[in-house]
Amino acid sequence: MNLPFVEDRLHWMKRERIWPNGLRYLWTDALGVVLLVSLHALTGKTRFLDEAEWVVEQVDRVLGRPRGWRIGEAPDRDGQYFHYIAMWLYALATLARYIPDYRQTGIDRAHAIHEAFVQPGQGVLWKMTEDLAQSYPGCGYGALDAFDGYVSYRMLDERQLAREIGEMRSLIDQMEPNLMITQDLGVGMMLWMSHFHPDEAWAQSQQARCLVMLDHLWVESGYFCREPGLDHLRFAFTNYGISIGLQAVGAMPERVERLHAYFDTYRSGDHYDREAITHVMACNAHCPGYLLGDFSANPTI
Repeated sequence: MNLPFVEDRLHWMKRERIWPNGLRYLWTDALGVVLLVSLHALTGKTRFLDEAEWVVEQVDRVLGRPRGWRIGEAPDRDGQYFHYIAMWLYALATLARYIPDYRQTGIDRAHAIHEAFVQPGQGVLWKMTEDLAQSYPGCGYGALDAFDGYVSYRMLDERQLAREIGEMRSLIDQMEPNLMITQDLGVGMMLWMSHFHPDEAWAQSQQARCLVMLDHLWVESGYFCREPGLDHLRFAFTNYGISIGLQAVGAMPERVERLHAYFDTYRSGDHYDREAITHVMACNAHCPGYLLGDFSANPTI
């Protein structure tokens, strides 16, 4: 837990109008809301909770649609991603720990989008048009989307979303035995999702496979590469996602420490150096907070 790093990075992002006062992007905003609620829990400062509510209001204003949320504010971020929406629902469930009305908001939106994205017995559509009328051209089923929905729905309300959770679980049981994730961020996010239900067979199986895959992705310079065999291709935000996953399952602490040391000062020389996703995920990695299932509102710092 590195609160000075996080507060310094948040101050810098705000000064540079990167986040939360930059362009809206649903994935980054979701992780940012979880971060702000976590900081409220850690510090007791109400300004973090107020800012989390402000982000939610801005996301609804800019990205909100009659059903769901647009991917991002930029012109090329049209359509809707299910896994982004699932992460946003997780953020609403996190905020609902302190402001309960957000739980019902998340439940109602889950009901509203589920049937558009989910085709029972087949899969979850990865990306849809903005009105949820059809699958986005060229896009099919997502490999991790059923897991995303399963985790977020259960975080919101297992009773009110029982049917939707059951459909996601059926898809998981259907696809998981043959699922091998090879891309860095996917591995990190699967590790993270697996830690919420560690006694379930899919979680145990995927956790074991992901940890083996990370051995293939590790580069001794201090980072995980994008895919096996692509040793020189690395991204800060995806490595921070792996850090979150590893912290969630309590594995490879020395590699977590080394990748933080590597990427906390790393500059790629491209647009990612100023992308909000890079820096918000850096903050999440240093302060995972409510991304961790066993996080207490009053932990020892």
